[in-house]
Amino acid sequence: MNKLSILVLTLAAALSLSASGAPAVNDYQVTGPILELTDAKIVVEKGKEKWEIARTPDTKVTGELKVGAKVTIHYTMSAGSVEVKPDAKADAKPAAKADAKPAK
Repeated sequence: MNKLSILVLTLAAALSLSASGAPAVNDYQVTGPILELTDAKIVVEKGKEKWEIARTPDTKVTGELKVGAKVTIHYTMSAGSVEVKPDAKADAKPAAKADAKPAK
């Protein structure tokens, strides 16, 4: 089987998994007391760090959310935007001269 066939099969398998509702990315969790709570976010203290997790109308909640309650939040990471930076190594290479003569 050539590389293109393997790539096509892998892509088809990935698409079928995402269409079936299987998670496409890793699931993470953070546990701690709620410090702040709004309709848009939940701030949890983990150790000495404050974790701010976005909250949407689709967020499933079991129990009553309130400041001070100990919770475990399951979340995934998703990209909001991606900016591709130019390759510094490629920019540093001098352009080849068109009129250069081959070495003898």
